[in-house]
Amino acid sequence: MNFPILSIITFLPMVAAVIMLMIPANRKTEVRGVALATATVDLLLSGWVYLQYLLGHLTGYQFVEQYDWLPALGISLKFGVDGMSAPLVLLTGIVMFTGVLISWGEYDEAHHLSAGIQDRPREFFAFLFLLAGGVFGVFVSLDLFMLFFFYEIAVFPMYLLIAIWGWVKTREYAAMKLTLYLFIGSVVSLVGALVMYWTQYQNTGILSFDMIQMESAGFSASFQYIWFLPVFIGFAVLGGMWPFHNWSPDGHVAAPTAVSMFHAGVLMKLGAFAALRVGVMLLPEGAKQWSWLIMAFAGIAVVYGAYIAFVQTDMKYMIGFSSVSHMGLVVLGVSTLNHNGLVGAGVQMFSHGVMTALFFAITGMIYDRSHTRQIPELGGIAKVMPFATIGFIIGGLVSMGMPGFSGFVAEFPIFMGVWGRQWMLAVVASISIIITAAYIMMNIRKVFFSPMPEEIQKHHIGDITMLDKIAIATLCFFMIIIGMFPSVMVPMVERGVENILRLLGGA
Repeated sequence: MNFPILSIITFLPMVAAVIMLMIPANRKTEVRGVALATATVDLLLSGWVYLQYLLGHLTGYQFVEQYDWLPALGISLKFGVDGMSAPLVLLTGIVMFTGVLISWGEYDEAHHLSAGIQDRPREFFAFLFLLAGGVFGVFVSLDLFMLFFFYEIAVFPMYLLIAIWGWVKTREYAAMKLTLYLFIGSVVSLVGALVMYWTQYQNTGILSFDMIQMESAGFSASFQYIWFLPVFIGFAVLGGMWPFHNWSPDGHVAAPTAVSMFHAGVLMKLGAFAALRVGVMLLPEGAKQWSWLIMAFAGIAVVYGAYIAFVQTDMKYMIGFSSVSHMGLVVLGVSTLNHNGLVGAGVQMFSHGVMTALFFAITGMIYDRSHTRQIPELGGIAKVMPFATIGFIIGGLVSMGMPGFSGFVAEFPIFMGVWGRQWMLAVVASISIIITAAYIMMNIRKVFFSPMPEEIQKHHIGDITMLDKIAIATLCFFMIIIGMFPSVMVPMVERGVENILRLLGGA
């Protein structure tokens, strides 16, 4: 038996959550220490898995572990990663590590500043790590039952994290709205999954939730035509797919900074990945039949999200609608069902995850110090927070798809893939690039380089902490490395795409 590295990556945050809940509430420093140690170990382990997969030029599922759990029903804990999921495991490790740094909660007496999480950090980190464990579980699960199990674990703590630690004005409304949307979507997908499980049993005589087994279950074309949309769209609700995206910007805005980072950086990828893994890979004929509809929804999301982001005055709403637009690009790439589109979608999931984590982190830092996120009320931030300014500009260049950054490496293949399927849609969707460049540059000018308003000067804004700078530098590093050296990710994603195209019959 190989070293169970994927099990350790997945269950370590959950074990840490239990340990943190056992620490007395007044010992906040120890809680933060456990959180940082766990996040660091998980980042190192997920990085090791990524490098082993990349340098080993491996194909198919690697690091596979299997433990029978309920053999009578064909349920087993089966883990493995391929070229599509290994980058997402690394992404989760990065967001988890930087999220802990951002939430540290240092008290700066000179500026009367209380950044991060001061109120009940023990419970906050415990719920956050429970969520992280669920996310890791979805990305590594090769068993459909376990994928759903971890999917619900990832969604459930979100309600508590937003409702308890979120923005007081909207937190209860946003938390309930998010939870209802995601649970309804996952119930629809679950019905489809159970029908697939039962149909496989009728076709093969084997009771099994093993997704590799299901790939050859012989689902009829008519079965796939009927069940593809419920399964795909049920998951894609979490991916922020239009017209089921409405929960997402409200959730982003109400959530505390680290939860916004997880929400946009990782949770939305969960929806897109599960839609691809279960919808497209297990029901390929259905995917071919309905790809035009998914492509139309995604095309609308890309342009609509960019337009709505353009007119926002709240920084978090701007980033929230920008996420709807960029996740639309992921779904657009998936819907092409061709090599370029799928490779672009795989890289975009990673690139967008790091980029939005960075945006939300810096917005949180600005809000902690200025007590506002309203763009017209802000200005002159570059003078007091130069490091954060550089980070935001790098994130902006990634968002625009500037060559030399990860956004270009991701978006260019997506548009190539769409052009190969429907050139008109590629032209329409590319309008979003211009709109994105416009709102990013306008907001950088206004927030960071215009004169600082007197109202904000009263707060005596100070610079960000050393931990904040480490978090920003970590996130920027990955966006620049992938932009400058695409070979550290693109060949790996291509190996994952080969398997998808094989299931699609070389579509």
